[in-house]
Amino acid sequence: MSLESELMTTLAPWRDAPRWCVALSGGLDSTVLLDLLARLRQLYELPPLVAIHVDHGLQAVSSDWAEHCRGLCEALSIPLQVRRVEVTRQASLEQAARQARYAAFEAAIDAGDVLFTAQHRDDQAETLLFRLFRGAGVRGLAAMPAQRRLGAGWLVRPLLNVSRQALEQHARRHGLSWVDDPSNQQLQFARNHLRHRVLPAVEDHWSQARGNIARAAAHLAEARVLLDELADADLQRVAGLAAPAWLPLPSLDLLALRALTAARQRNALRRWLEAWTPLPDSDHWAGWAALRDAAVDAQPVWRLAGGELQRANDRVWWLSGPWLVPLDSAAALPFSGGSLQLPGNGTLSLEGAADAGFSIRYRQGGEALRLPGRGRRDLKRLLNEAKLPGFVRARLPLLYRGDELLAVANLPHLAPPGLVLRWLPLAPTSV
Repeated sequence: MSLESELMTTLAPWRDAPRWCVALSGGLDSTVLLDLLARLRQLYELPPLVAIHVDHGLQAVSSDWAEHCRGLCEALSIPLQVRRVEVTRQASLEQAARQARYAAFEAAIDAGDVLFTAQHRDDQAETLLFRLFRGAGVRGLAAMPAQRRLGAGWLVRPLLNVSRQALEQHARRHGLSWVDDPSNQQLQFARNHLRHRVLPAVEDHWSQARGNIARAAAHLAEARVLLDELADADLQRVAGLAAPAWLPLPSLDLLALRALTAARQRNALRRWLEAWTPLPDSDHWAGWAALRDAAVDAQPVWRLAGGELQRANDRVWWLSGPWLVPLDSAAALPFSGGSLQLPGNGTLSLEGAADAGFSIRYRQGGEALRLPGRGRRDLKRLLNEAKLPGFVRARLPLLYRGDELLAVANLPHLAPPGLVLRWLPLAPTSV
């Protein structure tokens, strides 16, 4: 099968996309991918094709690469977008550049668009080894997926089964020109060391090493699918019903989680947490065990990159974004009824009363509320009776008239008859 035919078979599921976008660096791999798509466009009815070049500004000649890409695209009558990004200097320049690049790609594609990138079989082998040497688990060793969501569209890698040698043969056969990034020869970068030193030494003994390693990545990708299916089944069992129902925070039933083996707990939590935070490494999972096994009256916290897990009411709760930013509890917000935007704390509405003397405050301690038939009751005790998680209490809006506490948001039994104080908290942030 020719390279064009093999590629067309891979691309068939994406023929109804609004646009096909190509990540074009100007190097060999992306140049060949662009050329192949241009050739297929002459044979088949395909979505509109556009190229996207990201200029990282890390090389003195980066502007020349953008011009090179412009010339390639003009020759093929393919529109080109050039996106310039700033790369934050940090411990891993490779990682920082990758993050900036993919952020630019995400911003460039619209709903349903497909972004094609030119990673190939040799890249897949390098990725598996790179992650293996870092101690990755099955999820990491599955290496690069053939497709995944990217913003409002999709990222697709159609060349993962194609060797770099095959791409180079196509380029030379058709007289293509490309640019060579000099940083690809710098051995202080881990991937370059694998590419130029480790893999050639391995292939001296195992000539088919790259293909075999890439095939192992495919097996591990299948294993990851099975683990994800098991995690999804376990998560259905441990979801349960959160209380209170108005709280928009992800949570899981701790007792049901404990009934799983430790390995299945970690598998389910990895699946659950991947929407909210970069996943922790193996050593950091001790934080989960500490939270899970803490004493009943403890208030354990497991802090992760994107937020934290807390425990309350036999559940584990995910908190992130505004939920981790303390409120100004000393400030009183004037409120005469209707709707009110609470800074950093969602929306509040009041039905059944209006009074220019109302205000909204937060707990500072020592508050008391007068209840019909029960007299003056300590607010802390009332919130304990309502079994409200501790992390909610500091954010719970309180309605005052002057210095008198009248009502507590979302707790109808702690409000005068006919008065409804409804609070819509902010949802957590995701990655």
